[in-house]
Amino acid sequence: MNSWTWAAASCRGTAHVKRNVRRQDAFSCSYGTNEGKTLIAVVSDGAGSAVMGGEGASLICRTLMTQARQFDFSQLELPSDETLWEWINAARERIAQAAEARALKARDFAATVIFSISSGENTLVAHIGDGSAVARCGQTNEWTALSWPSQGQYASSTFFVTDDPQPKLIISRSNSPVSALAIFSDGVERLALDMAAQKPFKPFFDGMIRPIASTQSEGRDQRLSAQLSSYLNSDAVNARTDDDKTLILAVCRQ
Repeated sequence: MNSWTWAAASCRGTAHVKRNVRRQDAFSCSYGTNEGKTLIAVVSDGAGSAVMGGEGASLICRTLMTQARQFDFSQLELPSDETLWEWINAARERIAQAAEARALKARDFAATVIFSISSGENTLVAHIGDGSAVARCGQTNEWTALSWPSQGQYASSTFFVTDDPQPKLIISRSNSPVSALAIFSDGVERLALDMAAQKPFKPFFDGMIRPIASTQSEGRDQRLSAQLSSYLNSDAVNARTDDDKTLILAVCRQ
């Protein structure tokens, strides 16, 4: 039976620290309802221009995780595209309710999302905006991008869950076995992606995944998550990006 082990962390960027602004990233990671055989991971990044972007990111993560945890993963198929749209629309509705309660607009809660579900044998990614999800092939140990960051019409712009009339949702599916997954916000892109070659930066992921592959823990490894947090908040990383940084690293054991 497959089982998953993961480390996850999210750190406030130095730009937000200087401005005394809350962290705009949010994440959630959990098992599906089938004895740990399915991993559910979601990362969301609130728009810097949105006054409630961080709150929007948190609402998106909570809503999608709640919806996914209610799905029957004992069946062979992962959620359909229609089901994924229903979950995204549930998040949009939750944001609309929060905005109305505060006399704000939904766009004031604008946030991206990278949402992945994997059984190890089959993997899907539902993605709106920047950030990325990458996987290590179970047969070749090579890293491939399951979903690439989406750029908007203008420089440094992207797409959000709250976009009207509907968001630019990209759904990717793979039926090739994976041995590891990484899901991250745009604050990690400079470390993790080779933008010129349009592929993951293999040395980064090989080094980052090694401790998770070596641990005997199942589920979230708290010690490795704390170490990951320290790394993301290190001077070396902060010298390369002043944005919030969120990274989920997961290993599937057969």
